[in-house]
Amino acid sequence: NVLVWGASGGLGSYATQFALAGGANPVCVVSSPQKAAVCRAMGAEAVIDRSAEDYRFWKDEHTQDPREWKRFGKRIRDLTGGEDVDIVFEHPGRETFGASVYVTRKGGTIVTCASTSGYTHEYDNRYLWMSLKRIIGSHFANYREAWEANRLVAKGKIHPTLSRVYALHDTGQAAHDVHRNTHQGKVGVLCLAPEEGLGIHDEDLRAQHIDAINRYRTTPHPRTV
Repeated sequence: NVLVWGASGGLGSYATQFALAGGANPVCVVSSPQKAAVCRAMGAEAVIDRSAEDYRFWKDEHTQDPREWKRFGKRIRDLTGGEDVDIVFEHPGRETFGASVYVTRKGGTIVTCASTSGYTHEYDNRYLWMSLKRIIGSHFANYREAWEANRLVAKGKIHPTLSRVYALHDTGQAAHDVHRNTHQGKVGVLCLAPEEGLGIHDEDLRAQHIDAINRYRTTPHPRTV
């Protein structure tokens, strides 16, 4: 069982697909019914709409609420047949880190690869050291791991999470949309390429995966329909 925060976003959707490709059970945390639907479309069965269930891990700016950690952990166990998660894919940072450490099973692992809600992480160390958990920092991969990850993409086991492509003169708008979090998944900007789709070498293979490739596209380019 792998807990994935922001499971419909750029990082989270990759982690969700990676877990599914490896035979794991991703427990996807999202913030809307639309994002939950995206996770289910990827094949995830355990999905938590954090906004609908109104989890508030901080009472105020300085005080976390362990009761909310417990409520969150119970919800996870409801979805996993009573099991805690083996691994947490932790990238929100300050806002969720205390909860992540708490809900990980004894001997489990919290993998941190970003801190989008703040770099100063706080957690109750009793739930780490007394349960033999560990925290690992990750900045993706070594050479072999990167090669294997690309192989999964080439085999169609993991699909891109590109929702929109901007022309070069719209780079400012692209940056604005990402800054305001109005995008979904990842966005791209055409630099030297005059149009999309020029890197496609196997049209038949692409056609087999076209629905998954375009899962995130809100305004499909003519070449992607």
